[in-house]
Amino acid sequence: MFIGHFAPAFAAAAVSPRAPKLGTLFIAAQLVDWAFFIFAAIGIEKMRVDPNATVMVPFDLYHMPYTHSLLGAAVWAILLGLFIRYRDRDSGAALLAALVVASHWLLDFLTHRPDLTIGGGEQTYGLGLWNYPYIAMPLELLITVGAFIWYIKRTRGPIAPPIILMALLLAFQAINWFGPAPQEANLFLYLQSLLAFGVAALFARWVGNNRWHKRARG
Repeated sequence: MFIGHFAPAFAAAAVSPRAPKLGTLFIAAQLVDWAFFIFAAIGIEKMRVDPNATVMVPFDLYHMPYTHSLLGAAVWAILLGLFIRYRDRDSGAALLAALVVASHWLLDFLTHRPDLTIGGGEQTYGLGLWNYPYIAMPLELLITVGAFIWYIKRTRGPIAPPIILMALLLAFQAINWFGPAPQEANLFLYLQSLLAFGVAALFARWVGNNRWHKRARG
């Protein structure tokens, strides 16, 4: 799952005026993958290209205990929550940011083949919807667009920035689904992924700085 991870970010921004800005929530949504690709680049976690891994995604994610275990995701969620609590002095904002981080593991559980762990052990989990494109693709679009529409309805501001953001996300997703598959897992792939996350977060920051929750005061 790629843009589907941003659905909880849109939802968190929609649910409460106390939520962190959308750019922060976009970082929270992919924080686990930010960490994974950085760790993969320096050899702490590992992946390889395997065309037979799943129908949709040719990646064998065979060692990622610090980011894609349930325990690991919880630790990242707590760390970001503590940072937001310190920065904003707002426990509600911290909780929403932490929940967005934690949502990453749950959404990956739907799409990954069994390569997720609870605490980094040998037992692995994953429903494997990446083997069923006719389910995985509509599901990802549905939750992302649905959360985006909810965000638009619950906030006010110029409509052009969020439309541009959604167009960008859909373009990234189209490349992810229909672009050429990578031939190997290397530094270029990791940096390319981090760049995509960074661009999405920058556009989300632009949107968040130009929209306000309808319940916000002052």
